[in-house]
Amino acid sequence: MTTADDVFTEVSAVPAARSVALSHLSLELGHLYMDDYDRGEERLREHFRRVAPWARAAAGQVSAARPRISTCFLIDDYFTKFSSPREVVPALVAAARASDLGIDYVARESGCARVGDLDLAAVVQAHIVDEPPEGTNGGRPPASVSGWLTNGERSPSTAASAMSAPRQWVPPRESAIRNHSIFVDVELWNVENGERKWSCPFLAAVWQLQRLGLLRHLGEPVAEPVPAHPGDLPEAWDEMPAVVRLNPKAAPFRAYRTFNVLDRRFLAIEHAVRTILSQVGVDPLVSGQVLERAAAEGLELPDETIERIDYLFV
Repeated sequence: MTTADDVFTEVSAVPAARSVALSHLSLELGHLYMDDYDRGEERLREHFRRVAPWARAAAGQVSAARPRISTCFLIDDYFTKFSSPREVVPALVAAARASDLGIDYVARESGCARVGDLDLAAVVQAHIVDEPPEGTNGGRPPASVSGWLTNGERSPSTAASAMSAPRQWVPPRESAIRNHSIFVDVELWNVENGERKWSCPFLAAVWQLQRLGLLRHLGEPVAEPVPAHPGDLPEAWDEMPAVVRLNPKAAPFRAYRTFNVLDRRFLAIEHAVRTILSQVGVDPLVSGQVLERAAAEGLELPDETIERIDYLFV
């Protein structure tokens, strides 16, 4: 077989993909920014009051004799360090409980970028499959170089040199077009102080892959949930595990499908997430493993990753 870098390897040298426990559904109970937390307890309670009826409705749609459903909440500690896990997580748990919701797992957004010494975001970025639009001449660098990913063909530059006539404008075009194009151009990262800063949509794409049980490094799952009590969490975000299991009786963190109850301000971000995931090549061993297990449970699971992700924007 060949790797993404065209290096030939023996099949026996490829590590086996270890399976992970899977729920039927991973239910995300929203996402908040630092200013939401700054507004205090009532803002958190308001959030969960809005989420609660939709979360319960989503859970009720799982057609299994004994549904396995886990809930999760992602905290943004990547773009802004604020407060501490020991203060934020108990406040979230209490606010959710006021609306009869339980948070089984809480995760750090920084854990979608790096887990220990592993640059997890770079691992996922290496699995992006560039699909140059038909007729391109290589003038547009691949996403791995430019840090920009599209769902089609960009509009070419109309700038002209001093000795040439201006080029005629051509509109951008979506690859999987239906009557009219909806063109998306997503920034995967930028560089700050010489270091790569991953974008919110890219980290959210990693988050979805994690919850769908599709991430492996050298055949091993990444960021296994660590049991902890909210009041026992550390003071510093960097000291908190990437994923924490708050409920000792919770169904598995990863699941066949994800459902995400989000504020509508995240609509554009999730459109970008779907654009990214449509071009990420999942390890076929892992993908086949999940599909086989779903079939053994009598579940119909779509082949495409993005078809396993559902949303409700409130």
